[in-house]
Amino acid sequence: MTDPSGLALLERLVGFDTESTRSNLDLVSSVAAYLDEIGVPFLQVSNRDGTKAALFATVGPSDRGGVVLSGHTDCVPVTGQSWTADPFRLRVAEGRAIGRGTVDMKGFDALALAALAKGKAASLKTPIHVLLSYDEEINCLGSTDVIRRFGHDLPMPVAAIVGEPTSLAVVDAHKSVGTFMTRIHGTEAHSSMPQIGGSAVMAGGDLVAELNRLADEMEGRGDPSGRFRPPYTTIHVGIVTGGTARNILAKDCLISWEFRGLPDLDPNEIPDRFAIAVERVLRERLNRHGDFGRIETEWEILVPGLKPDPGSRAERLAFDLTGRTTTGTAPFGTEAGHFQAAGIPTVVCGPGSIDQAHQPDEYITLDAFAEGGVFLDRLIARCAAE
Repeated sequence: MTDPSGLALLERLVGFDTESTRSNLDLVSSVAAYLDEIGVPFLQVSNRDGTKAALFATVGPSDRGGVVLSGHTDCVPVTGQSWTADPFRLRVAEGRAIGRGTVDMKGFDALALAALAKGKAASLKTPIHVLLSYDEEINCLGSTDVIRRFGHDLPMPVAAIVGEPTSLAVVDAHKSVGTFMTRIHGTEAHSSMPQIGGSAVMAGGDLVAELNRLADEMEGRGDPSGRFRPPYTTIHVGIVTGGTARNILAKDCLISWEFRGLPDLDPNEIPDRFAIAVERVLRERLNRHGDFGRIETEWEILVPGLKPDPGSRAERLAFDLTGRTTTGTAPFGTEAGHFQAAGIPTVVCGPGSIDQAHQPDEYITLDAFAEGGVFLDRLIARCAAE
């Protein structure tokens, strides 16, 4: 049974609790049943332990690449938020569709799935693909197993539209995100005898100071494009823990930190320079009186930035579909950089506002949802014509 507006599909998708710590397989199974019902071929690509899966579906010719509509199925937690009703049951009230993930980004997912049914009946000349991913909210890696198959056993797409909520503004650039966990292992001793041990916390203080110095340098470099807010690469320390008592040299210290880099930043620059600082702190602080400790840094996540690609096929297509003539930037990371790194022209463009994402009583307005439907109807017409 088709759902031209996509609202019934949105209700179905919101009904699954797909917080990033949970499996999305029930949602994927429900979408697979829908695709079977409308006769659209698809494949599922599971993660390593089989607890989550991405889904890739296509309408139109199977011998060529088309336009990818990319959306994630996971959502952020509701714990601790003051929802006025069940977050996993769609409510429509006062011109809003309310529920976890409605704007970020099950609303776009529902519209894309509805577009598959419409596209099937439209005799498309250019295919439309829908890629539903997982884990976007934690590492943006849930789409990559499918992306790696493009140009191999899957046709290489001609363009990708990542439907994050931009109020249908055409976004052609966003920062990269790198997150790190630095663990410092020292040797305990009485605080009156610092020469017979090594304090992990004291070494950690030096490393935090180095991250502050690097952050100041990045701010000083600024953003030559003048397009980002704030207009520079940022470095931030979010968590520092360690030690057991004031008068004991700390055995352990943990530093959780990140950078958010301008698109032209070499993602290795900051971790490489931090590694040089680690060697200095080991030599001059932690092990200055003996072999008392070690420092390990784990690079947890790298979300690649999206670089401007003026005049790309994705940009021209999005301009045609939205009527816009200028591009913007996004303050958040997306999966778009993975598509671009694979050689696929990519923009971020979707219905609804990011201001409503991650909030209690998250919503997408019915007007924005309808505008998203018109956007994809225009894509179907375009793909039927050429």
